[in-house]
Amino acid sequence: MTAPAQHVTLAAETSTGGLLLWVVLPYVCLAVFVLGHIWRYRYDKFGWTTRSSQLYERRLLRIGSPLFHFGILVVLLGHIGGLVIPKSWTEAAGISEHVYHIGAVFLGTIAGVCTLGGLTILIYRRRTVGPVFSATTRNDKAMYVSLTLTIALGLAATVAANTVGGGYDYRETISPWFRSVFYFQPDPDLMTGAPVLFQLHALSALLLFAAWPFTRLVHMLTAPVGYLTRPYVVYRSRDTHLGARAPRRGWERSGT
Repeated sequence: MTAPAQHVTLAAETSTGGLLLWVVLPYVCLAVFVLGHIWRYRYDKFGWTTRSSQLYERRLLRIGSPLFHFGILVVLLGHIGGLVIPKSWTEAAGISEHVYHIGAVFLGTIAGVCTLGGLTILIYRRRTVGPVFSATTRNDKAMYVSLTLTIALGLAATVAANTVGGGYDYRETISPWFRSVFYFQPDPDLMTGAPVLFQLHALSALLLFAAWPFTRLVHMLTAPVGYLTRPYVVYRSRDTHLGARAPRRGWERSGT
C-alpha cells in the first residue's frame, strides 16, 4: 500500500535539524546504549537486576507481566522483521506487499494493545500497592513514562496510518534509514518525509535506548545460563534423627 501524497512531518526537507535528528542523535544514542551497558556491568553488577516486587503483590503481577512480555516480544519480532529485513527479500520469498501489510497491521495492533494493556496494569499496581510503590524509584517512574510514550506512539502511528490515513509503507523510508545507520551511510532524507507520528515514535525509541543501560530494563540482556552448570549446594544437618520418610533423590544424607 503506497503513501498518500502529503504527510504532516517534523521537517519538510533535510536541514541542520534533520541532520541532528536523523544522523547525529542515532549515533549518540547507540554509543550511550553500548558504552552504558559496559559501564553498568563493570561498576554496578549487583544493581543489574529487575528489583522484583513479586513478594509484595502477585495477583496483578500474574496478569500484567505475562501480557506485557508477550506483547513486547511480538512487537520486537515485528520490528526486526520490518526494519531489518528488506522489502525485496519478502517479495522474493513470495510474500506480496498486501499480504505483508495486512499481517503486520493485524499482529502489530494486537501486540501493541497487549503491551500497552499489560504495562497499564503494572503501572496501576505500582501506584496502588503500598509496598510496591515504596520500592519504586524516580528512575523507575521516568522509565515507565518513556516506555509508555514509545509504545503509545508506535500504536498510534500504526492505527492512524492505516485507518484514518490512506496507509503508509514504512519499509520504503524508515526501514532503509534504519539500516543505513548501521551501514554508516545515514540518509536523513528518508526520515524527513515520514509522517510525524512515525518520526515521534522513532525519536522516543532512540531516547529510550539511550536511557536503557541506567534502568531496570538491563535485565532483558541477561539470562540465567549459569544455573545450568552451577554445582549443587550441599546442606549439612546436625539433626541425627532423619524421620521415617525416605529422603528425596538428591537430598540423601552425605554423612559427617
